[in-house]
Amino acid sequence: MGDMSGIRRITPFSKALICGAIVFVLSALPETIAQTSGSARKHPPADPAAQALNRLLADAQDAVNRQDYAAAAQDYQDYLAKKPDDASVHYNLGYVYTAMRRPDDAKAEYEKAVSLDPKMGPAYLNLGITLLASDPAAAVEPLQKAAELMPDQARPRFLLGAALDRSGKPTAAIEQYEAAEKLGDKDFDIHLSFGRALLIFGRAADAELELHQALALRPGGPDAAPVHLELAHSLVAQKKLEPAAAELAAYLEAQPKDTTARIDRASLLVDLTKYDDALAELDRAAAAGPESLRALNLRSQIYYQQKRYDDLIAVLQKAAALAPRDAGIAARLGEAYLAKKDYPDAGHALVAAYNLDPAATDVLVEVVEAEYEAKNYATALQALDTLSKHKDLPAGSWFIRASCYDKLGQPAAALDAYQRFLQLNKDENSDMYFASSARVRELTRELQNKKR
Repeated sequence: MGDMSGIRRITPFSKALICGAIVFVLSALPETIAQTSGSARKHPPADPAAQALNRLLADAQDAVNRQDYAAAAQDYQDYLAKKPDDASVHYNLGYVYTAMRRPDDAKAEYEKAVSLDPKMGPAYLNLGITLLASDPAAAVEPLQKAAELMPDQARPRFLLGAALDRSGKPTAAIEQYEAAEKLGDKDFDIHLSFGRALLIFGRAADAELELHQALALRPGGPDAAPVHLELAHSLVAQKKLEPAAAELAAYLEAQPKDTTARIDRASLLVDLTKYDDALAELDRAAAAGPESLRALNLRSQIYYQQKRYDDLIAVLQKAAALAPRDAGIAARLGEAYLAKKDYPDAGHALVAAYNLDPAATDVLVEVVEAEYEAKNYATALQALDTLSKHKDLPAGSWFIRASCYDKLGQPAAALDAYQRFLQLNKDENSDMYFASSARVRELTRELQNKKR
């Protein structure tokens, strides 16, 4: 199952990780804003200018509460026009820009906040989250700072692990995930991302344990789907094919349109020799559109095992149309024709396969068989001559060579080939041995009589 090998890319899981992080920030931040404006209400300033500024903060908080982020942004901007050195308001404005999906503006505000207050851990955290989606390597530094300033919180460690992971530093990422897990062992996201990192690092058994812990925290619903998928990957890496197929089935219940996962499951079922179940998965995947080359190859394996040669040929013809330069597909098509005893078509397909891959000597052996059975003895001899340039011919090939010469009426060449077969043959009870022995006697007499 090479399609299930882990590749470092943005997956549905990593998107969920980022979205989860943003939700964390958005849910935590209004409390900070409320505390700021709340303290202003407790001690209303006598200065009208200060009252106006306090009113802007209160209005901004009310706008955030009703999710009118554009109004909140304007209030914060008006406030900062009068008090540009207020780190907490730059931080709050960054939060609003995050909610408005303006990451560049949010980044600028978080950077301004930490320049004014270098110990503002949440601002470093939000800055790191803002960078994480587009530049994970740049997110590492602010997230490290957030982890230092917020040592008792799991989330900064978790997000730092994600940034390191996506920056191609799995060892450092695993260290941060381990630290995050100690601080938040009931955090679903931590177990899921930790398990994924362990899997990428080749620690499939450890990954399985982490992923089971994630699943225990959220056993159902859409959040469980990526866990089932990652669990399947970890089980495949350990060659636990039966439970891996079960995990993919659970994943597909939540994500029925994921044709790649369906084909992955079909591949597992083929390995488990559950051919009917594998075909059912392939049929479900095919309902979404034309079958991929991988799906056709899997289907061809099943039809071959079930000896459904007509179906096998049709599938391989489709595969050959998708990959006309694939020697393996052409060879399997030739083998399917051989199984049906359609020797002319077998010879045509096998010769095409050999022309695509002249190093495929096994295909040449099948070319000889197809041409011989089709009674194309001269062509079979040519294939044997080509084969002999790659390796010494075994005894059976010498019998076929002798028989070809015999059929073509070349007794001297036939006699030499039969004698060579008898020298190489180790089975004196085989039909070829008795036939060769008889023909050697007959051809010897025939050639002697011609000399007289």
